[in-house]
Amino acid sequence: MRRRIFSPLALIVGFAFLYIPILSMIFFSFNNSRLVTVWDAPNSPTIKWYLELFRNEQILNAAWLSIKIATMNASGAVVLGTMAGLVLARFGPFKGRTLLSGMTTAPLVCPEVITGLSMLLLFVSMELFIGWPQGRGMLTITIAHITFSTSYVTVIVQAQLVSFDDALEEAAMDLGARPAKVFFRITLPLILPAIAAGWLLSFTLSWDDLVISQFVAGPGSSTLPMVVFSKVRLGVSPDVNALATILVLLVATGVVTSAIWMRNQEKRRDREIQLAIAENK
Repeated sequence: MRRRIFSPLALIVGFAFLYIPILSMIFFSFNNSRLVTVWDAPNSPTIKWYLELFRNEQILNAAWLSIKIATMNASGAVVLGTMAGLVLARFGPFKGRTLLSGMTTAPLVCPEVITGLSMLLLFVSMELFIGWPQGRGMLTITIAHITFSTSYVTVIVQAQLVSFDDALEEAAMDLGARPAKVFFRITLPLILPAIAAGWLLSFTLSWDDLVISQFVAGPGSSTLPMVVFSKVRLGVSPDVNALATILVLLVATGVVTSAIWMRNQEKRRDREIQLAIAENK
């Protein structure tokens, strides 16, 4: 009886702790007052701060830069992480496996301050010795983000491949398919949900990163978290609430869309497996 009462209560408290601050932020984004915690009842709700937000070129430019960096980071991390996960899951014991595994998982536990400082020192040293990259900006931020995002993709893809049924690949090769064709026709479609999850996670991590970006960014390359953090230090303005509300809605839409897509892919895969079993019978 106690467990039956405690479990729903713990669930309600947990969700309230997570989502009440977000809901209050969305609520105050429609406040007419410049004080973000004082509701201006006579003149609220209003969309004034949303209009102010879309007239703020600093935030819009920072958001566009963050989108470009996050997209390039997610795409690069997916390619590198998928290859690393495939090697670790499929190639068995080989010389340097322990080193590769340690290098791919190190950014997961390394503090962001250490990662950002080491990347800054690396870029400065490279510029002195080979002249590239020239200064810090979007390129250095993207490279730094790919460095830690690849680790997350590797872990996700490797976990998917470990639980993968090798019989499907072996059956395709027995029928004469080359390894490359087996990968693109069998392996890749089946691990596509993991790759999509890795891409979304890498995009979110890059979009949200502040510490590492501050180390490797240069003049004129302030990302959206850097701009928002600078505004918060001087006092939160109501247009930040409007910006955060839009981001929450975009993330929620992306999560729901990806969940529906992955569920449809899983149903399609189950149907294809059942059809193949029926044909073999």
